[in-house]
Amino acid sequence: MALISLKSLGVTMSAPLFSNLDLSIGTGDRLGIVAANGRGKSTLLKCLTGEVEPTAGDITRTRGLRVGYVEQAVPAALAEHGFQQMVADALPAEQAESEQWRVDVVLDSLDVPQPMRERPMRALSGGWQRLALIARVWVTDPDVLLLDEPTNHLDLAKISQLETWLNALPREVPVVIASHDRAFLDATTNRTLFLRPEQSPVFSLPYSRARDALSEVDASTERKFQRDMKMAHRLRRQAAKLNNIGINSGSDLLTVKTKQLNQRAQRLEEVAAPAHREKSAGAIKLANRGTHAKVLITLDDVAVETPDGTLLFRTVKRHICQGDRIVLL
Repeated sequence: MALISLKSLGVTMSAPLFSNLDLSIGTGDRLGIVAANGRGKSTLLKCLTGEVEPTAGDITRTRGLRVGYVEQAVPAALAEHGFQQMVADALPAEQAESEQWRVDVVLDSLDVPQPMRERPMRALSGGWQRLALIARVWVTDPDVLLLDEPTNHLDLAKISQLETWLNALPREVPVVIASHDRAFLDATTNRTLFLRPEQSPVFSLPYSRARDALSEVDASTERKFQRDMKMAHRLRRQAAKLNNIGINSGSDLLTVKTKQLNQRAQRLEEVAAPAHREKSAGAIKLANRGTHAKVLITLDDVAVETPDGTLLFRTVKRHICQGDRIVLL
């Protein structure tokens, strides 16, 4: 049963983010949304909630549908709220007293320690803030759950915990996840939408298998494009030869034939489309300033703490040198 249906949906900012998007979201769906940075994932989620109006197309939701949207960052107005209080405040006013038990159930399901529940949001790590936002939405008992980059700031243990939590949710509640975390999508989704400016393919597969299927489609599209362009080039070469013969002979028939060949080539060129090339909305460029220093940065026993001053670790003395490639785990 479809709870949300999209028909020819499109959003254009300075350029199209996506267009001609047809999609149904229903019971049992675990949909992953994949796109380059700045290419419309968050915008699509906000269209599903009604926060953003699409440029084109229609969205149909079942009557009375409750859509729960977990955004990427804690709103500034909630920074001073305690973890548990922020979640409890999401309950409707008429349920604030009688349904408090639901808050405890949700926090227990996310393994939130008792001492953590009293801390203000500003004092929590980014990972705990993410879990607080998820709890705040889930306690409202949504019919559809939308998650925007849910693994941001989570360590490996919390990502695994979130995977388990999501996979235990009732199947009648569809979950839509916009994420760059491919392994997380493989573990939690059964459909994948590749968001693109013109045509956005959807596969009833988790990410890795969907990516393989998409690669085959793109390769086939590119082969057809190359064939069509070669054919158009051949037609134009034939037209040029006939045109020269027609000019020298004065043949009207050859002139007509030349025009027909050029028209065929033009039609091929107009409809030929190369395979999609993924591009982010922005780029980072690092300029080489020509330094000859071997050591670029020195960390001299730096203390790394949470916002409330809790020590996480010390770096001891470490050097970052030219050519280093460093992974943080």
